[in-house]
Amino acid sequence: MAVETPTDYAAGEAAPSPERAAVPAGPPGYAEDNYLNHTKGLMSWLVTLDHKRIGMMYLVGVMSAFLLGGIFALLVRAELWTPGETIVTAETYNRFFTLHGAIMVFLFIIPSVPAALGNFVLPVMLGAKDVAFPRMNLASFYLWCGGAIFFLITLFRGSLDTGWTFYVPYSTSTETAVVTALTGVFILGFSSIFTGLNFIVTVHTMRPPGMEWFKMPLFLWAIYATSIIQVLATPVLAVTLLLLAVERTTGIGVFDPAYGGDPVLFQHFFWFYSHPAVYIMILPGFGIISELISTFSRKHIFGYRFIAYSSIAIALFGFLVWGHHMFTSGMSTVAAFVFSLLTFSVSIPSAIKVFNWLATMYKGNIWLATPMCYALSFIFLFTIGGLTGLHLGALATDIHLHDSYFVVSHFHYVMVGGSLVAFLGGLFYWWPKMTGKMYNDFWGKISALIVFLAFNLTFFPQFILGTKGMPRRYYNYVPEFQFWHQVSTVGAFMLGGGLLVAAVVLVHSLLRGKKAPANPWGAATLEWQCSSPPPHNNFDHPPTVGDPYALNRVVYDPDTRSYRQIDEFSNGGTPQQTAKV
Repeated sequence: MAVETPTDYAAGEAAPSPERAAVPAGPPGYAEDNYLNHTKGLMSWLVTLDHKRIGMMYLVGVMSAFLLGGIFALLVRAELWTPGETIVTAETYNRFFTLHGAIMVFLFIIPSVPAALGNFVLPVMLGAKDVAFPRMNLASFYLWCGGAIFFLITLFRGSLDTGWTFYVPYSTSTETAVVTALTGVFILGFSSIFTGLNFIVTVHTMRPPGMEWFKMPLFLWAIYATSIIQVLATPVLAVTLLLLAVERTTGIGVFDPAYGGDPVLFQHFFWFYSHPAVYIMILPGFGIISELISTFSRKHIFGYRFIAYSSIAIALFGFLVWGHHMFTSGMSTVAAFVFSLLTFSVSIPSAIKVFNWLATMYKGNIWLATPMCYALSFIFLFTIGGLTGLHLGALATDIHLHDSYFVVSHFHYVMVGGSLVAFLGGLFYWWPKMTGKMYNDFWGKISALIVFLAFNLTFFPQFILGTKGMPRRYYNYVPEFQFWHQVSTVGAFMLGGGLLVAAVVLVHSLLRGKKAPANPWGAATLEWQCSSPPPHNNFDHPPTVGDPYALNRVVYDPDTRSYRQIDEFSNGGTPQQTAKV
C-alpha cells in the first residue's frame, strides 16, 4: 500500500500539498460575493435562513460547549491525581463529572456533526439551495441555545451531581438543580427532533435529477439514518425526563417504590433513548470517515451499498439493545440472553464499515493530509472501542466490569476516539469550503498525532483500572490505583494540548491563511463544485451529478491550482446530468 502524495490518474500529474493548492488572491475558485459577506451586520446572522450561516453558528455554539465540558474533564482528572481530596471536596467532584458528562453528551456530541457540519454540508452536497424548512432550521438553533442557557443557569443554582444519566432515586432526592437541567435537556430534545425531521424531508424531496438513492454520498446516508433515530427516539427521552421532573416536584411515585413505582423503569426508558443516542453520536462520524477514506485514498469507496445499508441497519438495531446497560439491574435470564445476542449482532454492520474502509485503502494512493490522519486515528480508536464493547455485551464478563473504569474507557474510545476524532477530521476536511481559507497542513498533522497519542495515554490505563476493580465515579481509591490514575491524568492534559493546537491551526488560518480553491482535495461530491466559500445560493452554475466517488473524473488544473471535473465519466463516456438548483 503506497503512502505518498496522490497522483491524479486522469491527468497523470502529482497533486499539490494543501499549501501549494492554496490560490493567490483573485483566481477562479474563490467567490468575492459569498455567504459570509452576502449581507452584513449582526442581525443578518441572528435572523438568517441560510443553512450555511446556521451551521456556522451551531459550530461556534457546540465548540463553546466542548470547551466548558473539557474544562470539567480536566478538573476531574486533576482531582484524581491522589487518593482523597486533591483540589476539591467529594461533593464538588460529583458535580464536576456530572457537568462534564451532561454538557459533552447533550450540548456537544449529539448536535456536533448533524447540526454543525451537517447543516452546512448536507444541502450543498445534495445540490440544493437550502434545507426543506429554513425557518425550522433556525428555530432548532435557538432551541439549542435555550437548552444551553438552562445548563448555564444550573451552574449557578446549586449545580448538578446526579451523573449525566439522572438515575433515580438519587435524582429525586438531591438538593441540586435537577429540574433546571432536565428543562435544558427537554428543550435540546426538540432542537434535535427539528433538525432530524428537516434533514429527512430534505433528502426525500430535494435530491437533484440523477441523484438516486444509491448515488447519494455516504455522508448523506449517515445523516439520514441519524435523523430517523432523532425523530423516533428523542420523544421517549422527553417523556422520561418530564415524568422525572413531575415526580421530583409533586412526588407522584412513578419511580418511587414507596408509592408502587419502580426505579428500574426509569433505566428502561432512559436507555431506550440513550443507546440509540450513541448512534446519533457515531453514525454521522461514520459518514465523515467514508468521505475521507475515499478521497484521500484516491479510490472509489469499496462496497458502497453495504456501507449505505449498514447505516440503516445500525439505526434499526440501535433500538433493540438498550437492555445490555442493565444486566446487573435485575432481569430474567432469557431477557439477558436476548439482549446479549442482539448486542453482538449490532457489531456486524459496524464491522462491515471498517472492513470496507480498509479495502478502500488497499493499494490506494494514500494522501496523508490532516483529515486523513484523523480518519486513520478514528479507525484504530473506534476498533478498540468496538472490540471492548464485546466484553460488556457478554453476560459473564459484564457482571465484573459493570460500573467500573473499563466502561468509562470503552465509552470514551467510542465517543471521543470515534465521534470527536471524526468530527475533527470532517472539520479539517470542510474547513476550506466553510471559510475559504487554507490552514497549515503540517501543524494540522501534528495536532492529529498529539490527539492520537494523548488519547491512548489517557484512556487505555482505564481499561487496566477497570479490570482491577476500580469503580467509576469514585472520588477516593486505594493507593494501588494511583499510578494508573496519574498516567491517565497526564494523558488528559496532553490531549487538551493537542486539541488546543488544532484550534490554533484553524483560527490562525482565518487570520493568515491563503485563499482556498474550490476543490483542494480532489473530491467528487457536489459541494466541491461550488466556490470556497460557497455563494449565498450555494452554486453559481448548476452542478453536474454523477457517481460521488468517481475520482477518475476529477483532474488537477495547474492554472487554477485546484481540481476540476471533466465533462464525462472516463469509464464509459456517459454524460453527467445537470442538477436544477
